[in-house]
Amino acid sequence: MHVTTKALVLRGVDYKETDKILTLFTRDQGKLTASARGCRKKGSAIAAGCQLLAWSEMVLYDYQGRWTVKEASAERLFQGVRGDIQRLALACYLAEVSALLAVEGLPSPELLSLALNCLHVLDERPDKPLALVKAVFEWKAMALAGYEPLIGGCAVCGAVPPEEPRFHLREGVLHCAGCRGGAGDGISMPLSPPALAALERIVHGDPKRLFSFRLGAAPLEQLAGTAEAYVHAQLERGFSTLDYYKSLEGLP
Repeated sequence: MHVTTKALVLRGVDYKETDKILTLFTRDQGKLTASARGCRKKGSAIAAGCQLLAWSEMVLYDYQGRWTVKEASAERLFQGVRGDIQRLALACYLAEVSALLAVEGLPSPELLSLALNCLHVLDERPDKPLALVKAVFEWKAMALAGYEPLIGGCAVCGAVPPEEPRFHLREGVLHCAGCRGGAGDGISMPLSPPALAALERIVHGDPKRLFSFRLGAAPLEQLAGTAEAYVHAQLERGFSTLDYYKSLEGLP
């Protein structure tokens, strides 16, 4: 069976002398694993379309449940990302998280759209801080994957908005600073009103306008720090691509 689809290359692992095993995020089939035979040969017709982070039109062949790339034509390579080591490192982190959250064989158009939107911003919007792109992706990706934070009010007393709001990483809820004891064990992190308003916009706002706001340095630091901690707390794992990105940024 042959399938023609658009796909974002999330991961590529060298295999044998000239092949790669690709993790693809396809528009129609969700996440797929496919072999790209001969793509590392000089002059290979599918080489460009099988690059990491390439958005390509592909013809895939399914034989006994195993996919093979028969044709691949790159439609966008995000050259602005590839030309900047920090942007490339962050893009690889977004791809690694997407590969974890996407489900094999299950279409996830909203998550795919989010990943492509963030890559576009990294590629063409140098005015947007990298910390903002990272935080937007983390919060929205977690929400789409079933980890949506509950931010409508204090989870303990119901106050809207919470007084001196804090976000509980394990429970994924807001609470007032004074209600800390009722929120359960675990770590809570402060979210100032501007950071909380940005989070509300990211989670519940128009997905086409995810980056249509600005945030000061202090609330952005809160938003980004809490986002990263929430991903770690809920998924219970780290990411090598994130470690590398933070090493480039000089972050702890």
